[in-house]
Amino acid sequence: MNVWTAQSHPGRQSLLAWGMTLVGGVLTYTCRAATTSNTQAGFWTGLFLLALGVWGLLSVGTQTIVIDPQKRRITVTDQTRLGHKERVIRFGEITEVGIGYLGKRSNFVQCYSLSLLLRSGERYPLFAPGRFFDGSNNEATAQGWRDRLEGYLHNKNAV
Repeated sequence: MNVWTAQSHPGRQSLLAWGMTLVGGVLTYTCRAATTSNTQAGFWTGLFLLALGVWGLLSVGTQTIVIDPQKRRITVTDQTRLGHKERVIRFGEITEVGIGYLGKRSNFVQCYSLSLLLRSGERYPLFAPGRFFDGSNNEATAQGWRDRLEGYLHNKNAV
């Protein structure tokens, strides 16, 4: 079995963060003289979006997932402007693989991910929403990810 590697798209993350920053800045600026409850709401919403956008710009980065059936482990590496983080999950720690979902069909925003349930009780998202992995907006692709990972997990001979 081959090593399975997937990488996120930081360009799409940057675009989303810049959009929030721009909309938040415009709302904050135009509603700065808050005289009614509507303009106060606009100001605070703008400030919130501005803060989220700036945080998003600082935390944009690349997430690389390496699933190695020979070593029986998953390595998730996050490289952002704020630093480098790595998490190793051994196959033996995983008790269940589910499909996570974020969004609504009615507003055409849908993101799928894998949800790993670990022996510790922790849920860990793989191909997390907002990281923009190829195929993350397609349910059939997420099902394929799940099937492939479960095939690796149940193949005890891949040592």
